Amino acid sequence: MIANRLSLRPLLAAAGLLLLQAAPGLAAGFDGAIKNNALALSADGRTAAVSNSEESRVVVYDVASGKVTRTLEGFVTPRNIVFSPDGGRFYVSDSGTGRITVYETATGQEVLVIAAGPGAFGTVLSADGSRLYVNNQAASTVSVFDTKSGHPLAVVTGFSQPRQGVRLSPDGKTLFVTNFLGDKITRVDTATNKVEGEISGFDKLRAISITRDGKTLFAANSGRNTIGVVDLASGKVVEDVPVGKDPYGAALTPDGRFVYSGNLKDNSLSVIDTGTRKVVATVTGLNEPRQAIVFSGDNAKAYVLNRDLSVAIVDRTSNAVVGTMKP
Repeated sequence: MIANRLSLRPLLAAAGLLLLQAAPGLAAGFDGAIKNNALALSADGRTAAVSNSEESRVVVYDVASGKVTRTLEGFVTPRNIVFSPDGGRFYVSDSGTGRITVYETATGQEVLVIAAGPGAFGTVLSADGSRLYVNNQAASTVSVFDTKSGHPLAVVTGFSQPRQGVRLSPDGKTLFVTNFLGDKITRVDTATNKVEGEISGFDKLRAISITRDGKTLFAANSGRNTIGVVDLASGKVVEDVPVGKDPYGAALTPDGRFVYSGNLKDNSLSVIDTGTRKVVATVTGLNEPRQAIVFSGDNAKAYVLNRDLSVAIVDRTSNAVVGTMKP
C-alpha cells in the first residue's frame, strides 16, 4: 500500500505550478528534443539506480553482483535520480508526469509521490535530506519540497530552462542552477530562496560540480568541447579545459583530484587533473556517456551509464573499463 500518496492537482495549485492548465502545448511538447540519463549510487555503494529519458523504466542494480534486482515501470520521461543521505530511499523525477516518485531502496516499494509540475527535471537533496530542490524546465522555476510530507515550501522564479544541472554548495547555503537558455548559472540563497546572482560565459551548458572547499565549480560546455573552470569568489570562468566531443559530464572524484567528462560523441571520458587542469587520461569503450558518472566511496571505481542502461565499471588506476552491469 502506498503511504502518503499526494494527488497532483491540489499540490500543483498550492505550489503555483498550473503550467499544465495554462500552457498545455508547452507542457506536453517540450520533452521531445531533450534527452538525458541518470545514475545514482547509494551511500553504502550497494545499490545503483539508472534511467534514460527515452525509456519508460528505471533499472536498479545490486553493485556487488552486478545483477538487476528490479525494474520499475510506468514512467514517461524519467529525468534524474537521487538517493537519500542514509540510502534508505531514492527519488525519481519524471518531466512527463510532473511527479517525483519516492521508492524504498530495500523493497522497491513506492512510498511517496510529490507533484512538482510538468517539466520536473534535475533534483538535489539537502545534506540532511529534509529538502528536495527540483528544476522545472518547462516552467523555468525551481521548487523546494519538504521530503517528509512532500509539501511545497517555495517556488523560485527567474530561470531559463533549468534542466539537469543543479547543485548545492558544500555548506548548503547556495543553490547553483544551470540555465540551458542563456548559458548561465543562477545562484540562489537557500535561506531566503531568492536569486542572488548569475555566472555567465558558457556554451551549451550541461553538468556542474563544486569542490568540497566551495571555491571552484566545473561546468561542461558541450558547445565548445571544454570543461569550464569557475572561480566562485569572483564568479568568473577562469579557464576552459579542452576535452572530447560533446561533453555532458563534469563529475568530481571523492578526493577532488580529478574531474571526469562524459563525451557523448566520442564515446569516451576525459580525465582532468584538477591541480594542473590538464587531461591526463582518456577512457574508451563506452556507449554515449553523458552526465551519469558516479564514484565508489573508496575512490577506486567510476560507474558510467551507457545508452542501453548498462553500467560500465571503470578502474580508476588504469582508467580502463573492467566490467559492465547489464540490464
